[in-house]
Amino acid sequence: MCLFNNREILKTLYSHSGRLDFESAELAAGLQLSVTGILGLRTVHQVEPKAQMILVANTSSKSGSGDINTSIDPDIQLTGQDLSEASDIFMTPKLIENGTNDFGKNECGGVASTLTAVQQAVVLAQCLLIEKGSPHGEMQGWDMAPYIEAIDSQKSSHFILKCFCNVLRIRWESTRSRTKVRALQMMDNLVESIHKPSPGVPLRLPFCYAVYIPTIPALRKQYGEILVSCGLIGQALKVFEGLELWDNVIYCYSKLEKKAAAVELIKKQLSRAPNDPKLWCSLGDITHSDACYEKALEVSNDRSARAKRSLAYNAYGRGEYEKSKILWESALALNSLYSNGWFALGAAALKSRDIEKALDGFTRAVQLDPENGEAWNNIACLHMVKKKNKESFIAFKEALKYKRDSWQMWENYSNVAFDVGNTGQALEAIKMVLNMTNNKRNDVELLEKIMQYLEERTSIRLPAVNNVDDLSIQTSSDSLVDSVNPSGNAEQTAGQLRENEHLVEFLGKIIQQIVRSESRPESWGLYARWHRMKGDLTMCCEALLKQVRSYQGSDLWKDRDRFKSFAQASLDLCKVYMDISSSTNSRRELLTAEMHLKNTLRQAGTFSDTEEFRNLETCLDEVKMKLQAEITPS
Repeated sequence: MCLFNNREILKTLYSHSGRLDFESAELAAGLQLSVTGILGLRTVHQVEPKAQMILVANTSSKSGSGDINTSIDPDIQLTGQDLSEASDIFMTPKLIENGTNDFGKNECGGVASTLTAVQQAVVLAQCLLIEKGSPHGEMQGWDMAPYIEAIDSQKSSHFILKCFCNVLRIRWESTRSRTKVRALQMMDNLVESIHKPSPGVPLRLPFCYAVYIPTIPALRKQYGEILVSCGLIGQALKVFEGLELWDNVIYCYSKLEKKAAAVELIKKQLSRAPNDPKLWCSLGDITHSDACYEKALEVSNDRSARAKRSLAYNAYGRGEYEKSKILWESALALNSLYSNGWFALGAAALKSRDIEKALDGFTRAVQLDPENGEAWNNIACLHMVKKKNKESFIAFKEALKYKRDSWQMWENYSNVAFDVGNTGQALEAIKMVLNMTNNKRNDVELLEKIMQYLEERTSIRLPAVNNVDDLSIQTSSDSLVDSVNPSGNAEQTAGQLRENEHLVEFLGKIIQQIVRSESRPESWGLYARWHRMKGDLTMCCEALLKQVRSYQGSDLWKDRDRFKSFAQASLDLCKVYMDISSSTNSRRELLTAEMHLKNTLRQAGTFSDTEEFRNLETCLDEVKMKLQAEITPS
């Protein structure tokens, strides 16, 4: 059985064909593993239980047969300080079922379900398979967590098994801010335990061949990296110096701003290995000298991708975009799996006005990193430049999956969505921009386009359909499908009307949100048009009156463009006055319109040569005619 476990680990490391051997190892160990969800608490201060992923291990009665020395000494423990107060997150979740912590004996993670040493090794091997077979990210750690917590819940484990379990937990918890300190303490305890003479070799050897335990130098390097991530640069420096990891030592010196010490160390190493391109690149990173990178290219026979990337970055910083683009192309020819390089190539090409090369660079970047929202956004913008609205719309949708906090991106998306005919998405994007900018950013031009589109759709309404026969008569004679299935056409028409009504209501909510926070004339004009489209002339009149008042001021009679806008708003207001008068047979609205037009024309004498002034005069004549018609007896 142990041979199964050893073979599956090797296949996990060097291929992806070991899954069947994992199943064979489970069968030989008398173990059946599955993951389920159980209510529980994960943090100290958590009150309401949430579903926790728990490993369920069904063991057979024959699981102990064939094992070689599977008994575990319960006194074997790793040394180190207590970790209970290192984080407010439990090492294993506290499970709750029916108000108690009582669970079946085969459920691991929150209780101490007894597993033999071989079964524990199989659980850890499954955890390793998840780590090697899934993309690196936050979800990977949570997929591994039930297996790690299952081993941690055991009352006793072999030394080597416990070490490997701790290594897996440290890798997971070092990536989380709330558990990073505990991961550091665990690594400190682990390194200390390995170096101590107790336990002895006979107790360390069991199952050392059945788990993939890193070497001591690899563990110390990981320890140094965790120290760096926690900001303990000085301690990490000592660890890296002991391991002679000079790149890491140089990095620590640079973080400590000890430039002279870093340069001295690099030159000392160059005296021993003058043809090492990595050292020349490190020297260039410290001194910011292109000569060092060029030397690295020289000693590497122009094969140092790192040197070319550094030269490309520096050229971009100096504004030499064409040179940067060429260097990035050369660097990516050596290493094409560097996603940040493709993004940088796209940026350099964009600055040098090479649209096609920029599009290619950003496309390759999202192929390597599909969650790169900036790259998706740049692809969408480039398609906008090329007038490819459908491609731009698709790219913006991908970009907003991963970068939803950019109001500029939502604004661009709203324009593209309307251009491709998706008015609903455009309105949702406009609302997102308003919410993210606290109503300070609104695209009036786009809102006017949407308003005009909806006004046209509302004005072209099909006549009401009383029955199927009427609909078949209205159907075009050359539309065979509609004439055969008139009820389907009626449903389609009703659906279009419902969609139009929904869009009108959505637009109204957006405009109301805008006018509540600002008093721009354009916003009141849109609000008035929306009320007119809804058939509410009274509210339309009030909105137009506010639009007219917002134009008024000392600059009105000095600014020709402002007067033209004011005159158009006045015309719209007076037309609504006349419509209200016609529907209510009231003279008050006509008298109000007459007074407003007379006052405007009297003050706008300097603009008498404009078409808007003449339109106001025409409107005044029309109002007077209506007043005269009401006075003259029929």
